[in-house]
Amino acid sequence: MFRLRLIVIATAMALAACSQQPNGAATSPATTTSSTPPAATAMTSNPFFSASTLPFQAPPFDKIKDTDYQPAIDEGMKQQLAEIEKIANNPEAPTFENTYVAMEKSGVMLNRVMSVFSAITGANTNDALQKVQETEAPKLAAHHDAIYLDSKLFQRVETIYNQRDTLKLDPESARLVEVVYKNFLHAGAKLSDADKARLKDLNKEESTLSTAFTNKLLAATKDAAPVLDDKAKLAGLSDAELAAAAQAAKDRKLDGKYVLSLQNTTQQPELRDLSDRATRQALFDASWSRAQKGDANDTRKTIERLAQIRAEQAKLIGFPNYAAWKLDDQMAKTPEMAMSFMGKLAPAAVARAKREAVDIQAQIDKDQAALKQPGFKLAPWDWNRYAEEVRKAKYDLDESQIKPYFELDNVLQNGVFYAANQLYGLTFKERHDIPVYQPDVRVFEVFDKDGTSMALFYCDYFKRDNKNGGAWMDNLVGQSKLLGTKPVIYNVANFSKPAAGQPALLSFDDVVTMFHEFGHGLHGLFADEQYPTLSGTNTARDFVEFPSQFNEHWATDPKVFANYAKNYKSGEPMPQALVDKINKANKFNSGYGMTELVAAALLDMNWHTLGADAPLQDADQFEAAALKKDKIDLGYVPPRYRSSYFQHIWGNGYAAGYYAYLWTQMLADDAFVGFEDHGGLTRENGDRFRAMILSRGNTEELAKLYKDWRGQDPGIEPMLINRGLKDAPKK
Repeated sequence: MFRLRLIVIATAMALAACSQQPNGAATSPATTTSSTPPAATAMTSNPFFSASTLPFQAPPFDKIKDTDYQPAIDEGMKQQLAEIEKIANNPEAPTFENTYVAMEKSGVMLNRVMSVFSAITGANTNDALQKVQETEAPKLAAHHDAIYLDSKLFQRVETIYNQRDTLKLDPESARLVEVVYKNFLHAGAKLSDADKARLKDLNKEESTLSTAFTNKLLAATKDAAPVLDDKAKLAGLSDAELAAAAQAAKDRKLDGKYVLSLQNTTQQPELRDLSDRATRQALFDASWSRAQKGDANDTRKTIERLAQIRAEQAKLIGFPNYAAWKLDDQMAKTPEMAMSFMGKLAPAAVARAKREAVDIQAQIDKDQAALKQPGFKLAPWDWNRYAEEVRKAKYDLDESQIKPYFELDNVLQNGVFYAANQLYGLTFKERHDIPVYQPDVRVFEVFDKDGTSMALFYCDYFKRDNKNGGAWMDNLVGQSKLLGTKPVIYNVANFSKPAAGQPALLSFDDVVTMFHEFGHGLHGLFADEQYPTLSGTNTARDFVEFPSQFNEHWATDPKVFANYAKNYKSGEPMPQALVDKINKANKFNSGYGMTELVAAALLDMNWHTLGADAPLQDADQFEAAALKKDKIDLGYVPPRYRSSYFQHIWGNGYAAGYYAYLWTQMLADDAFVGFEDHGGLTRENGDRFRAMILSRGNTEELAKLYKDWRGQDPGIEPMLINRGLKDAPKK
């Protein structure tokens, strides 16, 4: 079953620094003397003031307090603005070194604190940190503008850009000039003073509202989780799921009750197992309406205004709409190209979903007749429950048969890490001496193929009320040869935490999520760039999901699968008959999965192709009209995200970019065919992919990067076949 993973590579606040990849080396602070003012003394004792002394400059979470973030952010902005002012006012003629390289070296402290702050507010937040977010968001937006709208700084940037062909720059430096110059243009560097002033106001408001959206949604998601006191209403859930629901209630001091915590997507995992239809509907309704209660956490007015602001921002910069502005430096280039691409997917996805719905309705009718109960029409809260029954009937495959073979640690060590070893020669050693921000977090040291220590990898897999929904990867420390830093990477997910003493058993969808996020991790781990702006995952949105979705393929590679799919009790491998059933059913429900994904991507694009002259929208009416217009409004297949809880586009930097998950499926599936054509899971293939893709960051035009590795442009055919939208050609 296909399922989307959420990656958070940057938040709106992380835009504050010129160097987009967080963290860098820092010089030691001057020795404090008795004449040092108290405020300065307090700052030098702040854990973010200087580089961490831990391996790889890993954050000293054992020393960081909630009260450290805000003063460090403010001081970081102050330091960077002083550095930028020095660059802008340099009396010497602009050079690549005194302008571009100097900017790359700026903002070290700000990047250091923001990388950690973004991680914690995403995965382990609290009221105090949310207040800091809300306070700092407009200040950080203003900080960003103070850099990118500085006329004297841009004059230097543009001078070098105009001279670039005569400067004899190495390829990475030449790419930096192009990327940074375009960043300035996209930020409004050529606007009049009046338009700059207006843009600054809009940027502040957008940042404030985006942060408010995220915090409202987190609270709304927690508050909307259904609370039940009748265990009979939870019939169908496994003992582990019941224990998790009871523990969730206990965590909220609701002993004796059960809480069904919500994940970020529309559909919820328990809908597959719950036999009581009223409970299923209550759970679905809680998910569907979580941020539409008409209370303080209702997000609709926030997103309506965000869409309007973004349209006006785009108009000021010179684009017809926000999507045109944001896609200008992406692989797709224009919203028309992205929409055309999705137009090739939507009809096939909808047609397949309709065929699947016929089978599911038949199963409902059969079950109700056997129970001698009235029939009912398929609704979205029925799909997963009865799709599972159809899968059992068609393929004799039951999710409960599979889970005992997917114990989390075994999947991580003997699946995810094993594939990385086979392809790239990496090895991993768990570290228990590195401080973490929450007890569930684990840390591994990563060793390269020659045994050299190269990075740290953190993983935080279990769901918590104070964690954003979905799954993602980011850097705690970014790689840069210029700054002398190596990668510290983390993966976050929202798997159900088992009760004490119970194994963490995953669905196969969860397994694929682990491989997906570690694919992002590899993109960051193998970063080998001089400049932080070009390092690792700092690529276009419609390229950055390529390494992650490509890595998903190794979850089903026969050699990798056999190494991790083992019963957690006996250690016995999954029986071949069960493996064959999984392979036979691998495209089951693919129409549903693709339809809900395309629906969300089209919804995003509709919001962000509004012009600045469009009136303020009504979120519910706009959503319904958009889905109907695109002929993807199947009542029983809701979009993966509703507008009101679409965290990707309102809070996580994927505005006008959600189509990227589909675009990069095309790249990933085409790339896997390339691997298969040359022997599949081999070190030779892995080393070549690392050298030509994973280690290259944004150092070259991304379409060229792909074509140079693959030997041809990507085609959509492998995607259509792999995602079940087209039959494979007969051999």
